[in-house]
Amino acid sequence: METDHRQLGADLFNFVWTLLEKADRTQDEDDLMAHAAHASAYHWRQVGESKHFARSEWQCSRVYAVLGRPESALHHARRCLEWCERGEVEDWDLPYAHEALARAHELAGDEVAAARHLALARDLAARIADPEDRELLDRDLSTIL
Repeated sequence: METDHRQLGADLFNFVWTLLEKADRTQDEDDLMAHAAHASAYHWRQVGESKHFARSEWQCSRVYAVLGRPESALHHARRCLEWCERGEVEDWDLPYAHEALARAHELAGDEVAAARHLALARDLAARIADPEDRELLDRDLSTIL
């Protein structure tokens, strides 16, 4: 059963990415993307660790940001940060929590908060050991403000 949850969590997470990257999503696909992100989070909650919970919340936040739903994007970005602060995560999880908060605050029209979290994400990015991980974060940060 644990293996099933892990596999489903990972598969759904990856499926959400295919929809996030699709340029011409339909309304039905938007709905499916949100449902799949939450389903992935559910499965990771059954067997994962803090880092999986943080990443699930981050993905939910990104989905809602892409869908233009600031309240939900902020909620999940805050939960991502909470999970990062609670447990062991990788060196890129915390900067990505601030990336999510910056993106969600920008969507909500709070440029001051967005700029604050963007600066925090950039500062924390310097601590990311893997240059590829740092580059991915930098690319995402360049799309905010």
